[in-house]
Amino acid sequence: MNAKHCIAMGLIASAAAHAAAQEAVIGLITKTETNPFFVKMKEGAQHAARLQGAKLLTAAGKSDGDNAGQVTAIENMVSAGAKAILITPSDAKAIVPAIKRAREQGVMVIALDSPADPVSATDALFATDNFKAGQLIGQYAKAALGGKPARIATLDLFPGHPVGIARHNGFLAGYGVAGIDARTIAPAKSAEVVCMADSYGDQGKGQTAMENCLQKNPDINVVYTINEPAAAGAYKALKAAGKEKNVLIVSVDGGCAGVRDVKAGVIGATAQQYPLKMAGLALDAGVAYAKTGKKATGYVDTGVTLVTDRQMPGVDSRDTAFGLGACWGK
Repeated sequence: MNAKHCIAMGLIASAAAHAAAQEAVIGLITKTETNPFFVKMKEGAQHAARLQGAKLLTAAGKSDGDNAGQVTAIENMVSAGAKAILITPSDAKAIVPAIKRAREQGVMVIALDSPADPVSATDALFATDNFKAGQLIGQYAKAALGGKPARIATLDLFPGHPVGIARHNGFLAGYGVAGIDARTIAPAKSAEVVCMADSYGDQGKGQTAMENCLQKNPDINVVYTINEPAAAGAYKALKAAGKEKNVLIVSVDGGCAGVRDVKAGVIGATAQQYPLKMAGLALDAGVAYAKTGKKATGYVDTGVTLVTDRQMPGVDSRDTAFGLGACWGK
């Protein structure tokens, strides 16, 4: 090997080492590995990481509400050299100390989908406007009932979660209940709501919640659900009781399975959100920080669209053909 060849090989090795040193390491922590919403979010981050030439570390809690699992994931990612961490907090308050420790070590932290409590605990929030998502399906339900008295069941997330509160309150505000806005910090109540139950966003728990609500008031005619798995559970309970044809179910998410349920008439309307876009934009912001030191700040609204095949006058919506083409930003 001559001297020129040695120099060339050395330059190549040096360039490769420099490129490796410049590789942005980004972490993504979701609430669970199994919820289709978070599966799609992970796909969005993986796609953006490939385009950016970044290294993506991923982790999730064992179940929705597993704060300890998310804390461990943050600590592991900081140790692995992550410059930015994207997280959907399972417990908006309990996760804050771990986020604070990561930020003190120079890691930018972006909340996805769900804000931390306080929101300022993270550098930025990339999320659906969950109050608006609730408003859209509330407006739709009001129009669909056409002036008939409502007997509403709300199948919520679980106590204290900001996304659950925002969607619940948005739904009631959209339905026309006075005195509710995006700053309302507790789940609102009204005379129309005859049952409130927690579904944890789970189909099985949603079915049980609906069964309990029917025992409380068998004349329920509107069901608000936190997401489409809970809506599927509610429908199963209604069908078992022979009531599925006389009850309107509205929901939030707009996943492909959920839009198919709208098309089949299981769900009357759903507010579609875009986790693929949410994760992709946040990943790009993480890479930008790793390369330039410029932090993302504030709130980035990643969009929401009402999807239904039964349009209502005065309520802006798109049909399921659109919804299936856009489900979760595919």
